[in-house]
Amino acid sequence: MPQYSQDDVDALLTKMGEERGKLLQSAEALSLTAADFVPADAEGEDQWTAKEQLAHLWEMERSYVAWCNAALAQDGADLREVRGTPVAIPIQNAPQHDVAELIAALRDERVATIELIRSLDLEQFSRVGNSPTFGELTVMQWLRSFYRHDRQHGAQIEGRQSEYRPNFQSGREPNQRQARIDQDHSRSDRAQGRDGS
Repeated sequence: MPQYSQDDVDALLTKMGEERGKLLQSAEALSLTAADFVPADAEGEDQWTAKEQLAHLWEMERSYVAWCNAALAQDGADLREVRGTPVAIPIQNAPQHDVAELIAALRDERVATIELIRSLDLEQFSRVGNSPTFGELTVMQWLRSFYRHDRQHGAQIEGRQSEYRPNFQSGREPNQRQARIDQDHSRSDRAQGRDGS
C-alpha cells in the first residue's frame, strides 16, 4: 500500500480549497435561468442542471466520507452497502431550492470534511475500501476524489466539457439521472400499492 506524507495531505487540502473555490464562484455567478438549464443531447451527469449538480456534490461528499469512515474502521472494507447520510436537499428536490441555499450547504458540509481529514494520522490515509463502481482505493484516493469531482462539475456548471472523467470499473459512466428517475418511479409505485390505489 502507498505511504503518504504530510506534504500529500497539505497538497490534498490545497487542491480541495482551490477547486471548491472555483466551483462556488461559478455557481454564484449563475443567472436564475442558467441554474435550471438542462443541456440538450447530454448524457449521464452532463444532463443535470447546475442546481442538480450542486445537490449531487453534497450527496457525494457524504458518500465519500462514509466510504472513508468504513475503510478507517476496517482496512479493506467492502463498500457495497455503505451509504452516506441523506442530505436535506436530494437531487430530485434541487429544482425547488435556490443556488444560494445549496452553496451554503456545501460550505457547511466541507467544514466537517476538513475536520475529518485533519483528525487523521498519516497511516490512516493508506487504508483501503473496495467499491464495485471504482475498485479498491485508499482513503487518500477517495479524498482526492473531492477536488477531481469539483473540477468535473465546475466545468459542467460553466457549460463546458470537463477534461476529467471518473475512472469507472465498468469503463462507462452509469446514467445516474435515469437511475434516479427509475428509483423515484419505483418508490411511487410501491407507495401507491400500499395505499391500495
